[in-house]
Amino acid sequence: MKSDTVTRLGSSVIQHGPSNDRVYLMKLVSEDTETIIPAIEALAEQYHYSKLFAKVPASAKDRFLAAGYRVEAHVPGMYEGMEDGWFLARYPELLRADPGEVTPLTDDLLRAAMSQSDGCQNGGISSDFVIAEAKQEDLHALAALYKEVFETYPFPIHDPAYLRETMDDNIHYFIVRAGGRVVAASSAEVDLTGKNVEMTDFATHPACRGMGLCPALLTAMEEEMRRCGIRTSFTIARATFYPINITFARAGYRFGGTLVNNTNICGAFESMNVWYRSLDGEVTHHRDS
Repeated sequence: MKSDTVTRLGSSVIQHGPSNDRVYLMKLVSEDTETIIPAIEALAEQYHYSKLFAKVPASAKDRFLAAGYRVEAHVPGMYEGMEDGWFLARYPELLRADPGEVTPLTDDLLRAAMSQSDGCQNGGISSDFVIAEAKQEDLHALAALYKEVFETYPFPIHDPAYLRETMDDNIHYFIVRAGGRVVAASSAEVDLTGKNVEMTDFATHPACRGMGLCPALLTAMEEEMRRCGIRTSFTIARATFYPINITFARAGYRFGGTLVNNTNICGAFESMNVWYRSLDGEVTHHRDS
């Protein structure tokens, strides 16, 4: 299936299309605050999308709530370490708002993850593995790994051309090599204006799972993001996949909420958990409402 389109409404960045059957407001520009909701609604009506999903600063939250959106997750200090971020959703198709059987599974997972949420450092990895930030010459191997691991994905990370384009647009890809082969990867999607980063696109070759590669990648990415002046880190993780949730909990991330039936990944819609942490000490709450 063709990947969904990333484009602009006004100056704001959205993703939409039939793969995820939604409109996703990825980055709201303040000048669009008054016009973005009707623009999203018109697009959703045109294509009959079943979910409208928005990531917005606290200053825009009440407009979305008044338009019928509901809170699904919350990240303190997402914007510049001061203004909170909110993940909001509206469901034109009510069936999509039903989490179904995922709820008890997610509750189980969260109990397991948060029981390990002690802020301890993730363990080291064997010297056979080398972590590095990906370069242009790594992109074909990186795309091949993503294609092998994910049957479907919300963004076309199986395409080297897409990886090259996004690498030039504030996405840092990290890889783990073993014997010259790329065996694990992740990415850090940086919002330079908001000084936040989404830690995402974690993938490990089946032969190398259980070796601590994802935790090691996360640690490496956090170190680089601190050097870049990023203040808040978050992730959107598959709600029923234990390893990645526990990785973030063990690294000191806090649970921010669950996005219901949000993402087409590995061949089906899945609910996603939001986890977050400050990279520069305690988060300061401003304009949190």
